[in-house]
Amino acid sequence: MNAIISASELVKELAGVNPPVLLDIRWQLSTAKAAGAPPFDGRAEYAAGHLPGAVFVDLDRELASAPGAGGRHPLPDVAEFGAAMRRAGVSSGRPVVVYDGGQGWAAARAWWLLRWTGHPNVRVLDGGLPAWDAPLSTDVPAPAEGDFRPAPGAAGLLDADGAAALARSGVLFDARAGERYRGEVEPIDPVGGHIPGAVSAPTTDNVAADGRFLPAEELRARFKTLGVTEGGEVGVYCGSGVSGAHEVLALAVAGIPASLYAGSWSEWSADPQRPVAVGPDPQ
Repeated sequence: MNAIISASELVKELAGVNPPVLLDIRWQLSTAKAAGAPPFDGRAEYAAGHLPGAVFVDLDRELASAPGAGGRHPLPDVAEFGAAMRRAGVSSGRPVVVYDGGQGWAAARAWWLLRWTGHPNVRVLDGGLPAWDAPLSTDVPAPAEGDFRPAPGAAGLLDADGAAALARSGVLFDARAGERYRGEVEPIDPVGGHIPGAVSAPTTDNVAADGRFLPAEELRARFKTLGVTEGGEVGVYCGSGVSGAHEVLALAVAGIPASLYAGSWSEWSADPQRPVAVGPDPQ
């Protein structure tokens, strides 16, 4: 099953006999807002207009635990995540489509979590809300309680030690911007740089200017150039496990299975005992 769905395909499925549950995951990294601008409010954006029938899901509260030793977006408590998904109407026998404001990172986080916890049919709207050219709604739905019961382990998950080992035995991608990987700037976390052995692969290079993913063959070629081999193990990390999920999604579009280091750089860099590499080379 494809990991993404186009807006035209979604219109057809919504008119079908088993229409997907729609989840709106609008979110922005806090440092991305312009200086002096108010904090991004995904719920307010949702209230102003969303796909008809979509339920808003709060990334910081429902797709992550509180920041701490596990990073800025640690994995959510599984029971609480399951309860949030059931409130949103998610059931194991019904497809799910997630979307965000267009960047794709937040939607990919929801996609990865649902896959990791065993949902068999979840996709991301390619291009997000900007790709949707049908009318929006301001009505807030009240979905019937879903029956989804999360069972973690259906998708690959790395901890810090696993990420370090994979950087030596396979390919570990760093999905952040190149300047953060090189350690030239670090706007959020305690120190700049990357996990020794990790390969710089900004996830922004996986999409076209309109936010849609590049064709699968182009993505496969890109990842092959970056070191992916047939049957080789692949992992991804980012700043806090959000944009990294987007790169795992890009790899899935390319037909390449990959694991996510959910704690990512925000967890790694919080421990002064862990080594840090800087510069353009993996080291």
